[in-house]
Amino acid sequence: MSILSYPKMVFSNDGWPELENRHLSLIRFFGLVVFPLALLPPAMLYYAGSHYGDLFVAGFGSKPWGTIAAIFYLEEIITVLIMGWLIREVAEWYGLRPSNTDAFMLAGIAPIPMWLSSLSLLVPNLAVDAGIALLALAAGCGLLYNGICAFCRTRDEVSAVGMTQIVMSAGAFFWALLLVLVVTL
Repeated sequence: MSILSYPKMVFSNDGWPELENRHLSLIRFFGLVVFPLALLPPAMLYYAGSHYGDLFVAGFGSKPWGTIAAIFYLEEIITVLIMGWLIREVAEWYGLRPSNTDAFMLAGIAPIPMWLSSLSLLVPNLAVDAGIALLALAAGCGLLYNGICAFCRTRDEVSAVGMTQIVMSAGAFFWALLLVLVVTL
């Protein structure tokens, strides 16, 4: 599978069959994709918070960014696991039967744009960072929708949109929890 296939996966079904045919184990997938990419947001939070946190919000420069980063990473991994379970449950509710591997792989693929968007924290500009995060959220939504169509083997757009809405709503809830962590610690 070419690295050029990944951006296409946001907007179409291109790339999904190749990914499914690779037959990666979940342990290998998490080790190669989820664990390393999920490190980006905590690392960037630590960097931005400790170097120019007060530019974002007064008093953020003195927060315990090492502790926040560690808890943030743990919460991200737990969220991916919960989302994998949720994708499988919602799919079954819609009468679809994705494999556990497919559901958990999709849960690990959908947040990749959001994880990568954390690199925008290298720019100490809240408007730029928020804009990039919103674009990443839209890309994650596209990945989730097209992944549901591919992994759940459905052409029913209404079901795929409904599943995407449910899973994205849960994802937004967990994202809000992560943001509350940053603000309250």
